[in-house]
Amino acid sequence: MKLSLMSGLLLILIAGNFAFAQNEPKKGGTIIWGRGADSVSLDPARPIDNESIKVTANIFEGLVRYKDGSTEVEPALAESWETSADEKQWIFHLRKGVFFHDNTPFNADSVVFSFLRQIDPHHPFYRKDFGYADFTFKYVKTVESVDEYTVKIVLESAYAPFLQNLAMFFASPIISPEAMKKWGDEFEKHPVGTGPFIFSQWIPNDRIILEKNTKYWAEPPLPDKLVFKSIPNNNSRLLAFKTAAIDCMDGISPKAAHEIEADRSLNLISWAGLNISYLAMNTQKKPFDNIKVRRAVNHAVNKQNLVKFFYKGSAIPAKSPVPPLLWGYNENIKDYEYNPDKARQLLKEAGFENGFKTTLWAMPVPRPYMPQPKEIARAIKGNLASVGIMAEIVSDMDWGTYLAKLMNGEHDMGMLGWVTDNGDPDNFLYVLLDKDNAVPPKATNIALFCNENIHEILKKAQQVSKKEERIRLYQSAQEIVHEQAPWFTIANIRQFIAHRKNIHGLAQHPTGIIRLNRAWVE
Repeated sequence: MKLSLMSGLLLILIAGNFAFAQNEPKKGGTIIWGRGADSVSLDPARPIDNESIKVTANIFEGLVRYKDGSTEVEPALAESWETSADEKQWIFHLRKGVFFHDNTPFNADSVVFSFLRQIDPHHPFYRKDFGYADFTFKYVKTVESVDEYTVKIVLESAYAPFLQNLAMFFASPIISPEAMKKWGDEFEKHPVGTGPFIFSQWIPNDRIILEKNTKYWAEPPLPDKLVFKSIPNNNSRLLAFKTAAIDCMDGISPKAAHEIEADRSLNLISWAGLNISYLAMNTQKKPFDNIKVRRAVNHAVNKQNLVKFFYKGSAIPAKSPVPPLLWGYNENIKDYEYNPDKARQLLKEAGFENGFKTTLWAMPVPRPYMPQPKEIARAIKGNLASVGIMAEIVSDMDWGTYLAKLMNGEHDMGMLGWVTDNGDPDNFLYVLLDKDNAVPPKATNIALFCNENIHEILKKAQQVSKKEERIRLYQSAQEIVHEQAPWFTIANIRQFIAHRKNIHGLAQHPTGIIRLNRAWVE
């Protein structure tokens, strides 16, 4: 199956706004979602992985949210908002009559509590491992309640992505203060929000169960229960799907996509993803502190073959950290050519004429942006060996441990990927490549790449409001990243989910999150 990027963009609009049946939606039933890994945490302030927010997006809500099928912001727990002329002061007017799942009221104090516990080191529930706090609440100076249903947030300076960040599924959702006080650090296993589903049970490495919130402030959800079933093996998950042991699945390989398309009882949804998969070189470790070594890696690996053999028509080779469908993408960048001779020459110039030994960390489980990580790692290893770089593959750990070790900078080279959180280039370039985020143990910049020119450009782009100027700055930053080569970019992949024909109304979001409150079982 091979679809164009434009057709994929059309499909995502369809997926987000069209019920895949003309029958009247039915209430009740259970929807079982098969996925490739367990969640890391159900506290929205802690994780940075999609397997966690895939669940928490159904439990928690923020002040604002993205519309189905786009990254355009709409009201959620805040009914309206306004900002000052200098864009430093934001006033949010909250929705009344909303209750958390523990029957405590949602109000301005709960918003202040949820945000300050991630910002204020003196807050009793502040923790240093909140992965998205620094990014989501960048430049936030104060958060205070004006009255019971009004919140004022003051920024140190204008910050263009601020409202987009508040709609993200990470960090920005509002939690129950009373539940946090009751559970403390165990809150991540006992999450309490205001969303359409209530947490029921978590059996680690097996399943997470959510139940319908019958007191939901908006239209009540249709399913009675959601089950997120962890099945790491791709073939086992596909078999469970075909035999109706699960109703929906993701983490679909190109080969599995063909099989699903051929089965009349199943339905495949595909869209062009706002994502990137990459191999990051730890620039704080030798020899990857040497730009010639990093460029040698880029010339040594046959990217076209990786995409051809392991993505099978479902991806395009990536040449920038920003995906082609996102505004600000620099289409003028010319990718590094596959040239082993050039790679050997660069290694010689860097003082490694006889090569060197290193480690190549590969994701232990398939991810939406990389369906066959171990196979891709073996191919990269072979390419590197041909120029004298002898890489040992490291992959024997669970998903949560893998992420934690990468963010702590323990790797030499590490494979990872990213799906947009907010539809802004800042979410790729600043989060993944700025020096602010190259600080272990919670470095989202796993290349630990620190470049002052990029830092100055990205900070300026955050503080200007004109989109044309931001585009110019982001394109300039991409040129520097390309020249400095902290990554070997791999692919921008099409995204797939699948469901049995008796499941309808799935709302797929560009960030990879599935909203299930309007899904129903025929």
